[in-house]
Amino acid sequence: MTSDSANATPTTGFLPAKSWRHFVAGGLGGMCGAIVTSPFDVVKTRLQSSLFQKHAAVGVINGGGGSAVMTAPRPGLLYNFVETGHILRDIYREESARALFKGLGPTLVGVIPARSINFFVYGNGKQVIANTFNDGQENTYVHLTAAAIAGIATGTATNPIWVVKTRLQLAASKHGDGRVLGGSWMTIKNILREEGIRGFYKGLSASYLGVTEGTIQWVLYERLKKMTADVEGQGGVQEWLGMLGSAGTAKCVASLITYPHEVLRTRLRQPSVNGVVKYTGLMQTLKLVIAEEGARSLYGGLSAHLMRVVPNAAVMYSIYEGILRYGNAQDAAAARR
Repeated sequence: MTSDSANATPTTGFLPAKSWRHFVAGGLGGMCGAIVTSPFDVVKTRLQSSLFQKHAAVGVINGGGGSAVMTAPRPGLLYNFVETGHILRDIYREESARALFKGLGPTLVGVIPARSINFFVYGNGKQVIANTFNDGQENTYVHLTAAAIAGIATGTATNPIWVVKTRLQLAASKHGDGRVLGGSWMTIKNILREEGIRGFYKGLSASYLGVTEGTIQWVLYERLKKMTADVEGQGGVQEWLGMLGSAGTAKCVASLITYPHEVLRTRLRQPSVNGVVKYTGLMQTLKLVIAEEGARSLYGGLSAHLMRVVPNAAVMYSIYEGILRYGNAQDAAAARR
């Protein structure tokens, strides 16, 4: 995902020089993207969850004293985008504007290290792998290997944070002002008390399955960047539009191919209902969802997901690339002095 000039960065020891830039740039990019697209993340999580789907049919979600009106689902992919707009409107109207940013705290706590780790491992890993095993030349296999390693490292390190975020987003507000009772700390204590440490690693198997999404995204992004290499280095709107298009397209394609793992992961992270845990394992969840709701439900929340991740990727990658290019420009200027 780095520019050609970044790929040429010399190495000092095992890691390339200035390897920390990938960590900082990835974290800042992920933070900005998450803030901009947070409302769509809330809608996506609710549409993926069976706890909210069963109430959507009658049009109301009871929130223990408050309620959030949800539009009953209708067939058709195009209507899913309309439905997303309706849900955003209803959450704003029934729970307040703050409810559109439920889980943003743990999201940022998770996104910043997750993106930092992912970009750091991938950005530096592809150079290390190429130098060690392929005479310093990058290719699709190098990108694929680096992306897979980055995905596994990121998922393992940040899974507890995503569990807390999912629980917060599934909690309907008990106050009209949209406040989440107890917030993140109360959710953490509840998980520890009721499920133990293992509760924080629910959905980890689905996260590992989701490594395929990140791998496809990275490899496709690298290919698309090569296709737009003729405008790279020219600066201006054209170059940045090419980069934004590459990032958005790569994320859209990867998401469409691998989206069911998102639904399975959300189901696995749901809280127990009356002390009963409905979803206990990856294959058990897959079979149960298909048996009870049909294969189509594996794409629940897809419209909200795409409306979130495509602009998120564009924002995140542009900031990441911008920081790396600025750092490279500063290095070049210093070398000329």
